[in-house]
Amino acid sequence: MSETELMLRGYGLTTAEIFYRMPDFRNVLNTFIWQDYDLAPDHPKLFQFIEFWQEKIEGPLHSVRFVHRREIAPGEWRNVTGEFTLH
Repeated sequence: MSETELMLRGYGLTTAEIFYRMPDFRNVLNTFIWQDYDLAPDHPKLFQFIEFWQEKIEGPLHSVRFVHRREIAPGEWRNVTGEFTLH
């Protein structure tokens, strides 16, 4: 599906800031930014990514902050059938 189709189906842009510990230096925190179109309030794609991180990546998670923004709601979109041009 295209991004526009996802937005019309209720998806919004989710941005997560992931803080994790470096594998070799446990006292050092690093950050990773993740973005994808996801459904609120359950955020299945975000939680799927976090599970992937915990299973496959050596750097243990410290914390995750995220925001979600719906770009277009189905009630806000209308099909334009004509256009008037004024000089």
